[in-house]
Amino acid sequence: MATRRGFGALRRLPSKRWQASYTGPDLQRHTAPHTFSSKGDAEAWLGQEWALANRDDWVAPMRRAEIAKRLAPPTFDEYARQWLADRSLKPRTREGYQHLLRRYLEPAFGELLVPDLTPALVRRWWAGLSPKHPTVNARAYALLRAILSTAVTDELLASNPCRVRSASNPPTKKEIHPATLPELDVLVKKMPDQLGAVVLLCAWCALRVGEVLELRRRDLDLNRGVVKVTRAVTWVKGQPIVGTPKSAAGTREVSVPPHIVPALEQHLEKHVRSEANALLFPSMRDNQRHLQPTVLHTAWRKARAAAGREDLRIHDLRHTGATMAAMTGATLAELQARLGHSTVAAALRYQHAAQGRDAEIAAKLSDLARQPEL
Repeated sequence: MATRRGFGALRRLPSKRWQASYTGPDLQRHTAPHTFSSKGDAEAWLGQEWALANRDDWVAPMRRAEIAKRLAPPTFDEYARQWLADRSLKPRTREGYQHLLRRYLEPAFGELLVPDLTPALVRRWWAGLSPKHPTVNARAYALLRAILSTAVTDELLASNPCRVRSASNPPTKKEIHPATLPELDVLVKKMPDQLGAVVLLCAWCALRVGEVLELRRRDLDLNRGVVKVTRAVTWVKGQPIVGTPKSAAGTREVSVPPHIVPALEQHLEKHVRSEANALLFPSMRDNQRHLQPTVLHTAWRKARAAAGREDLRIHDLRHTGATMAAMTGATLAELQARLGHSTVAAALRYQHAAQGRDAEIAAKLSDLARQPEL
């Protein structure tokens, strides 16, 4: 049923709602971008449009709706997803951020407009998080703060509402005790024969596990005594993803301690195919695909139990390598280069006091004190 008026037309739809339309200054018929629950509301819209149609700057209603939608502030969900899409991230990092958004941030803030986020809302959300997962909570807060910091730059917010003191700082991690030389010896021997060299490279060359598992025959130059690190593998949703190392500084050549060269030569001879692109540590199933993390960690748990080091993670071998390198007198800059860190501060976190070293230092101080010239 349609009814005509002095300006525009009204039509009642089968849904009982009202549709309004009119012929604009461009002599085209324009329909309201939405329907109305009552005839009075539809008439009111036509009255507003009549006033606009008599102005020189008239814009078609659908076009105005499109412009308004484009200029409207986004919801947090929309903004956060675009924020993530705009960034170049490692696959594991992207997957982690997606999990934090889905699990922690979107349920609390997803439908809110970004300009409506306030310090009070953020504080209440933070207070409501479970204290059982402090590290994950800190990561979620840090991600929220980073997203909203960009929103400030984009002038969607006057200031960042994330103002909970120290919320993005995870709790102090447990103290790491690097493996001793006797423990390293046990770890190598108790790993499966084809995986013992993983321990050697992680410990003595301080490589990341992902860097080691992507090494190819061509990357190990034992004539020069170096291992070339140019790639790393990560696992996302059960699939291996090969990319660059963790940071730009991660692309590097690392000198191999001469005493492990024979073991690496033996590994190449017994367990690695002859072609240059052959993986040093392939899957045990077909000798071509990447070694599955579950296989490595199952073997690692058995080896560390045999060494009496149930607390030792395979990544801690990197701390072991950094500590041993520091004991040789390596400078911070040298440690930074060897470990592939982009900052000295990062390299510092991988240094630990070796067992018994304090007693050695004390003894050397006494030797120094007995020198006549002092």
